[in-house]
Amino acid sequence: MKHWLRRHMPDHVAISEHRWLKPFANTLLHPRLWHLNRRSAAGAVAVGLFCGLIPGPFQMISAAIGAVIFRINLPLAMFVTLYTNPLTIVPLYMVAYTLGLALTGGNGGFSPPPDYGEQGFIVWIEALINWLLSLGMPLAVGLIALACILALIGYVLVRILWRIVLVRAWHRRRKRRKQAIPQQKSP
Repeated sequence: MKHWLRRHMPDHVAISEHRWLKPFANTLLHPRLWHLNRRSAAGAVAVGLFCGLIPGPFQMISAAIGAVIFRINLPLAMFVTLYTNPLTIVPLYMVAYTLGLALTGGNGGFSPPPDYGEQGFIVWIEALINWLLSLGMPLAVGLIALACILALIGYVLVRILWRIVLVRAWHRRRKRRKQAIPQQKSP
């Protein structure tokens, strides 16, 4: 995975020569933003999972800002935000709303949006705005809680998986070394 990511990440020269990124070259060329190790990968996944639940087009921007602040792998943090897409955003927001209801002590479940009936457009818009406002507090609390939970799970999972891969590599290396050394006969 590490080698695949390194092949697909832009290099420092491409960033420093890009005309839109030149004003930020000093910040974006910090070595820790491009270094891929256990700490930076786990942090990048955590920041990406957290920022992925931010609504609108601010996911990647906030992930980039988080990567710069925490000095973690920038491309990986931005890439991980892509777990939210048109297919996953509605279920994630439903989970966040349900979690928010549980945390705020709200009662009831998700109510459907108001129907456009015979009342007219203006009355329907007012009912729709009131419906959206009723979702506000549980959804906001739920989004923050879900983002924190996903970030924590992602961080811990990457650290554990990276450690497992590392230990397996150590064992394979030790086994190869033992096979390479000829067995000495004892007298």
